[in-house]
Amino acid sequence: MQRLLLAVDRLSTSLGHLFAWLIVALTGLITWEVLSRKAGVPHAWVFDAQIMGYGALFMMAGAYTLAKNGHVRGDVLYGFFPVRLQAGVDLVLYLLFFLPGAVAMVYAGRSYAAQS
Repeated sequence: MQRLLLAVDRLSTSLGHLFAWLIVALTGLITWEVLSRKAGVPHAWVFDAQIMGYGALFMMAGAYTLAKNGHVRGDVLYGFFPVRLQAGVDLVLYLLFFLPGAVAMVYAGRSYAAQS
């Protein structure tokens, strides 16, 4: 089980490094579009591409940050807990907040996915 968890963390880290380059592509795309608008030839598809790119970047950055244990927490008491209790608190909070939030996002987005 430990090997599987380490493999998932390695995958999240590798994908995080890969997706970090997406911000460079998005910066170039936005710059190109701004210059195109100034020249009087805007492109309708660029705004949608920017939104989708930032959405993908946000989701992948979340996985990378989670793999690197970089999320912001209220460490007033959490830092004093033993490692096993920290893991238990993390598990309970993920089950209470993260998974229902992910299910709600899928439920809310299914009609949009069906339309597309």
